[in-house]
Amino acid sequence: MEEIREQLLTGERALFGSHNIEITDSVFDKGESPLKESSDIKLSGCLFRWKYPLWYCNNVSADGCTWFDMARAGVWYTENINVTNAVIQAPKNFRRSRNIRLVDVAFTDAKETLWTCKSVVMKNVTVANGDYFAMNCEDVSVDGLTLDGNYSFDGAKRAVIRNSRLLTKDAFWNSEDITVYDSFISGEYLGWNSKNLTLVNCTIESLQGMCYIDNLVMKNCKLINTTLAFEYSSVDAEISSGIESVFNPGSGTIRAERIGELILEKDEIDPAKTKIICSDIATNSDLPEWKR
Repeated sequence: MEEIREQLLTGERALFGSHNIEITDSVFDKGESPLKESSDIKLSGCLFRWKYPLWYCNNVSADGCTWFDMARAGVWYTENINVTNAVIQAPKNFRRSRNIRLVDVAFTDAKETLWTCKSVVMKNVTVANGDYFAMNCEDVSVDGLTLDGNYSFDGAKRAVIRNSRLLTKDAFWNSEDITVYDSFISGEYLGWNSKNLTLVNCTIESLQGMCYIDNLVMKNCKLINTTLAFEYSSVDAEISSGIESVFNPGSGTIRAERIGELILEKDEIDPAKTKIICSDIATNSDLPEWKR
């Protein structure tokens, strides 16, 4: 294996088409696409300071590396990449790539990051400014994600998320087959237009959350400060707290300790299609506030 150590690498395509190479404590400075079309690369303690460092690559290991702001669009069209102990300042990273493993990674500006990727594993990942994070990804496994960014996982398919904290409006829109365990989610309009969304042992805060969902399952979840929930959704919900308001559920069963206001418009839905199991409903209404 060729070894490169403590080098400053500059210029267009500095190591283009490299194979079976180990690069340690080196800096990739000005010059686009330094490792384009390379394979079997081991990177340790390297710094990326310029654009498009890892495009069309295969079999990449990167430990203790840093992507600075101008190393944007860093990993595109790449297969089999393992990134550990990394700080990634650059936006638009990871696009149309496959077999990605991210462990102990911090994204500090994750706009347009992790789009249209397949077979993704994340463990102990933090994401800031992560609008549209993981859009259209498929086959995703997450454990310990801390996310600040709206519209996350839009269009995602087959994802399992555990032990995470998500501050994200419009999460999981247009998604399919998503399961979230033991997590906290705060964000308006959670899950709209999704299919097969399952939430287990989760705490959720949301305005008009869990609406327009085909097959929503909630097990032992808490809904705090959550209003106008479940509109037009087919739902099987076991809520271990109160719900501030429930609005026009489409069908199924809702169990809750308390419901502040149950709003059922008979001209819009068939109330008989939804079974409400709750001994403490403060108010029953046939119109929402804005129609009264």
